Amino acid sequence: MTSPQPAPAVDRLEDVTSRYGALARAAAAGEQIVDCGEDAFEEGCFGAAGYEQTEDLPDGVVRASLGCGNPVAVAPLAPGDCVLDLGSGGGIDVLLSARRVAPDGIAYGLDATDEMVDLARAHARQAGVENVEFLHGRIEEIPLPDAHVEAVISNCVINLSADKPRVLAEAYRVLWPGGHFGVSDVLAHPGLTAAQRAEAERVTGCATTLTAEEYRELLLAAGFTGIDIVPTADAGVGVYSAIVKARKPAAPEGIILRPIRAHDAEAVLTIYQAGIDEGNATFETAAPAWEAFDASKLPLHRYVAVDDATGEALGWAAAAPTSPREAYAGVVEHSVYVHPSARGRGIARALLDALVASAESAGVWTVQSGVFPENTAGLALHRSAGFRTVGTRERVGRHHGRWRDVVLVERRSPAIS
Repeated sequence: MTSPQPAPAVDRLEDVTSRYGALARAAAAGEQIVDCGEDAFEEGCFGAAGYEQTEDLPDGVVRASLGCGNPVAVAPLAPGDCVLDLGSGGGIDVLLSARRVAPDGIAYGLDATDEMVDLARAHARQAGVENVEFLHGRIEEIPLPDAHVEAVISNCVINLSADKPRVLAEAYRVLWPGGHFGVSDVLAHPGLTAAQRAEAERVTGCATTLTAEEYRELLLAAGFTGIDIVPTADAGVGVYSAIVKARKPAAPEGIILRPIRAHDAEAVLTIYQAGIDEGNATFETAAPAWEAFDASKLPLHRYVAVDDATGEALGWAAAAPTSPREAYAGVVEHSVYVHPSARGRGIARALLDALVASAESAGVWTVQSGVFPENTAGLALHRSAGFRTVGTRERVGRHHGRWRDVVLVERRSPAIS
């Protein structure tokens, strides 16, 4: 990435909470507050201008809006859902979300500034909205359990964090499988020098901004798929506002998919060895050391399926490049393994779907693999996931002293021409 080095996290947090505490006090005093340069986003997308149907909200919550868009408009909320707003400020997005998830759903707001939390709670009381809960805490350490909300929204806040990978990892953690991430944020145009980007951030009042490609890579690394980044307004100084949408991969009941981490090494290799021992998974005869396994796989598009109750790893999927040549940059070879004791629960299909969706979000146009013809379950899995059989390589390799055929399967992304 080319963005300038961020300030230390502690210094950044103190600066942000101090600034927004002062803004909250001003809003509580009845002032109209602004958190960007006067010449930034002249189209009126900062503040409450991007919202509709705010007439029945307290005047204070509208005055206190400091966003750069309307994430509520793109979040697929339904009655009964739980939604979390990261950096909820005066509470406008929480109150609007609470309408859509009522009567049985709840809208959480999380903010690091005591004054903003107090202000938002006051606005909720004035509006008579009860299905809300405002939490004090950092967006890098969300005080909610795993898989707790159907949607995570945010409005012009993630750019303020000095640890954006941690924010996105936390957002992924608290989402239900299949949950939605939909935020408004400020992004930098590609090609800016560090000095140009710093000046744009100074003018707009933002902290460090990401380019769309940098944002996409961080979302992929966190495990998100279905990534869509749509510009909404240009500031004319090198940055622009955008809606960023993504999804946490769906999974069978009781299962959560997340990126493979180093602490999963033993479990992943144990599952790999179990597949090897059955004799119809791979030409390998023993699982490699973790260092070799890790180096052979792409850093993205790797998932582990874990039991939500016990945390036990039950399966994994990962991809490797097929060739170092640039022409094949969008072609990967994948592997999917599920422990024998966990088969028949839809885990393999969920892992394969997540890997394919992640690869598509990164611009991969072909996902392929070789399957022994005796592995009928593996072939059926790939057919059900939209893979086609390309052909059979006969007697292509020796395995435990005998020649084996390999069926080549591939899936061409319909989203990439």
